[in-house]
Amino acid sequence: MTHEIIFHHYWTSPFSEKVRLAFGIKKLSWRSVEIPNMMPKPDLLPLTGGYRKTPVMQIGADIFCDTQIILRELERRFPEPSLFPHGKGLPYGLAFWSDRAFFMPAVGIVFGEIGHLTPEDFRKDRTAMSGNAFSVEALKAAAPFSKDQYRAHTAFVAEQLADGRDFVQGALPTAADLHCHLNLWFAKSFVPQAADPIVAEFPKVNAWYARMNAIGHGTFTPMDAKDALAIAKAATSEAKEVADPHDPNGRRPGDKVKVAADDYGRDPIAGEIVFSNAHEIAIRRNDPEVGEVVVHFPRAGFTVIPT
Repeated sequence: MTHEIIFHHYWTSPFSEKVRLAFGIKKLSWRSVEIPNMMPKPDLLPLTGGYRKTPVMQIGADIFCDTQIILRELERRFPEPSLFPHGKGLPYGLAFWSDRAFFMPAVGIVFGEIGHLTPEDFRKDRTAMSGNAFSVEALKAAAPFSKDQYRAHTAFVAEQLADGRDFVQGALPTAADLHCHLNLWFAKSFVPQAADPIVAEFPKVNAWYARMNAIGHGTFTPMDAKDALAIAKAATSEAKEVADPHDPNGRRPGDKVKVAADDYGRDPIAGEIVFSNAHEIAIRRNDPEVGEVVVHFPRAGFTVIPT
């Protein structure tokens, strides 16, 4: 497992920031491929087969979609220092709170403030991604509710830090901190005029937030997207066919399926199963630009449909 980490992201993506901080905690070196913040993504889709969310991590011909599976793979390949020193289960569950319940009020605050400044192409893209109209008027109208909810979720973090600990689970940063940090970074970075007055109520959160930002992103160097495609084409996936004896639907390697997110960005990605288990499903697919690749998804939060 010597392939370098290639990270497809854009710098204003809050979910990418979660992974960039994981690189920082683990002091990893990685290659940075900047992608558009909306469709089309012509130099990414050959790798993913249609997955439109950000970020995506590439290691050779293995493509990892969604921060949940990216963090799991980073921990597998680079176990020290651990992102999960106190156990993995609850931090992965915490990600669903962060990525869904806390994220939506953060979206409301950000775009309630600056939605009118977004270009029409961006609004159309987010409408297609979410399945709901990107309405600046609706976001502005919902701003009071978003602020109430954002404050309530921030208070959860404040209660965890109330005993004076440096990080959410103790003296060192863990995956739990990454999840808690995401939405604070998102709103405080883009609409501090709205977010900072809310977070000011919680001085220990602000002090922790500064410690998180000081971690950095590891060591990165830029990479051209075409070079990433060439690396995938020259590589062979490390994924091995393994049957899942506990699959509740009897799926097996070689079965043709479509995998899609179940919240937004539901574009299905077609391929054949290489392996699956309770946490992950990996599917093999071919593309003229990259040859054979294996795309990895989490099980939680994704649907798997036979074709």
